[in-house]
Amino acid sequence: MTPHYPFAALHGQDELRLALLLVAIDPRIGGVLIEGPRGTAKSTSARALADLLADGRLVNLPLGSSEEQLAGSLDIQAALRDGEVAFRPGLLARADGGVLYVDEVNLLADSLVDLLLDVCASSVNRIERDGISHQHAARIALVGTMNPEEGELRPQLLDRFGLLVRLGQTIEPEQRERIVRSRLQFDRDPQAFVARYQAQQQVLSERLGEARRRVVTLEFSDALYRLVSRLCHGAGVEGVRADLVMLRAAAAHAAWQGRDEVGEGDVRAVAELVLAHRRKNPPEPSADSGAQPPSSASSSMTGEGLADTSDDGDWGAMPPQAVAIQEPTARRPRLEPSPAKKP
Repeated sequence: MTPHYPFAALHGQDELRLALLLVAIDPRIGGVLIEGPRGTAKSTSARALADLLADGRLVNLPLGSSEEQLAGSLDIQAALRDGEVAFRPGLLARADGGVLYVDEVNLLADSLVDLLLDVCASSVNRIERDGISHQHAARIALVGTMNPEEGELRPQLLDRFGLLVRLGQTIEPEQRERIVRSRLQFDRDPQAFVARYQAQQQVLSERLGEARRRVVTLEFSDALYRLVSRLCHGAGVEGVRADLVMLRAAAAHAAWQGRDEVGEGDVRAVAELVLAHRRKNPPEPSADSGAQPPSSASSSMTGEGLADTSDDGDWGAMPPQAVAIQEPTARRPRLEPSPAKKP
């Protein structure tokens, strides 16, 4: 099988690389949505990120998937007959600990997008049917991509993505040259190309693993709470989801840098990734509204970028697992999902 293009060899797109690392460090950020035209390394970057994780797992969510394929299913007949539930895991179970990639997420049914974002925010997938329930861990780095020319996400769903990266329509000549050179080298001999970056990949993988362990120990000062509240209020965002995401993203940034404290610089480095799709007020030319460029977070990553040509592979099914029956729980009323958008 042809190896994936290495993350260490991606060139340019500092914001994109930073956002991917942040959601891998703390999936509770709520995933990253990448907007951009074709050929801007969106899917290639997602595959490269998965290779840095301990299990290297990348799961693709096809647009035609059903809720049962995504969340899994319960065999009620087996429960009545044998006294235990046969749970058939879905894509969320398969993606636990890895990356779940959704290309053209704007064309996915709204109900599935809603389910995805619920699970990513809680890191738990809960399935209920006829008064019987089952849940499992779902610590997933969600990466969604879309081309705005092919349709938009509803504002309610857009707000639920933790981070947003908007890629430019054009690439500077010098960068284009480096991207093309690198792509041709990779296509000519993928194994040799990947071997050149093996040491850098190992360093990045170990650094990512350490950051995932460190982030859960970090605390926030009163000054940081005030700064985040001021930034979100100044941007005119609704609710407090942006505040929560910004604090989590800042902690992930600090963990990536190997720090034991979250500082103001960490907040400013991630602020625009959090506010870009939520702000109602335009940025003001002041210290509190500008986001620090994320170059410090990605300075150890060198190499070239590329356009994606690798195939998606299959997404298959997982065998049933026997789990104990849980007591029925009271169900909360749910609103009917909006009808799916047509492509």
